[in-house]
Amino acid sequence: MLKLKSLAIPLFAVLFLLILIAFSATYTVRFTEIGVKTTFGSANDDSIVDEPGLHFKMPYPFQSVTKYDKRTRIVQTRSETVQTADDFQIIVESYLFYRVSDPLKFFRSFSNAGDRAQEHYAKAENDVLRDLLRSALGETSTYRMEDLFTNERGASVIPELETSVFDLLVQGGSGGQSLSEYGIEITSVGIDRIVLPEETTGAVINRMGANRDRLAERYESEGRSKARLINAEATSQAERIRAFAQRRADEILAKGEQEAAPYLAQQNVNPDLAVFIQNIKLMREAMAKKFTLIFSTSDYGMQLFDPELLKQSQGELPAPRPRESEDASNGAEG
Repeated sequence: MLKLKSLAIPLFAVLFLLILIAFSATYTVRFTEIGVKTTFGSANDDSIVDEPGLHFKMPYPFQSVTKYDKRTRIVQTRSETVQTADDFQIIVESYLFYRVSDPLKFFRSFSNAGDRAQEHYAKAENDVLRDLLRSALGETSTYRMEDLFTNERGASVIPELETSVFDLLVQGGSGGQSLSEYGIEITSVGIDRIVLPEETTGAVINRMGANRDRLAERYESEGRSKARLINAEATSQAERIRAFAQRRADEILAKGEQEAAPYLAQQNVNPDLAVFIQNIKLMREAMAKKFTLIFSTSDYGMQLFDPELLKQSQGELPAPRPRESEDASNGAEG
């Protein structure tokens, strides 16, 4: 029994040592990760491990593995005060998405920050990405306030500003080193917030009021100009219409005088005969159609139908003989 107890301690020690060796000689890589296996702290092109699963290595300190996440990471900047092209101060908050595109370059660029991947991320974000993003936001100075903030849908230049900042970051800033040399790929850049300081807000409101006053004055001037044009056009149209109506009236009057001239000439030769002829013509034209007219014998031209005058006319004529009257009736029927 004592012998077994004396053997248990060495067995457990050996087992523990084996487990420790196995733990230090193996490592796993997730499908979302990519590893860099270094030998005595140095890495080469064969150090990249991108196959997920269990892998083997020499125990520390001979070899070690740094694993980077292949997924996209976000970097958020603090509020940065920038100046627009029209000398306004605004506060901009922006962000960027990036990922480790080349783990070997990334490791060589930031491994001096420590042994852990999180330390590498922190150095890359604080010393490179945030500084470059703050520098690239200087592109805001090429735009005016009225271009950044507009009441027309789709007219703001903020998307264009984001594109300019993205291009600068990809190039590594003005005169800087390209981010691809760090093993970093920028996937997206955005501006999520723009704040106007109190003094800028007052200046913007005053300028907006001045702009509205200028617009109102311009619209009033355009309205008065258009009103004058409309009045002038209406006056011209009215004068043309009056001139046309006057010419037409003169033509009708002249034509009427021309047509009345023969009748006036006849009437001047024998006025009574002319009046009689006109009365007869009127009767002929009136009786050409079937209709009934009731006139008073006192009306002008109707005296011929006065019963008393007809009786007097019959009394002056000789009475016809019966035979002749009958023959006349037969002849009329024939």
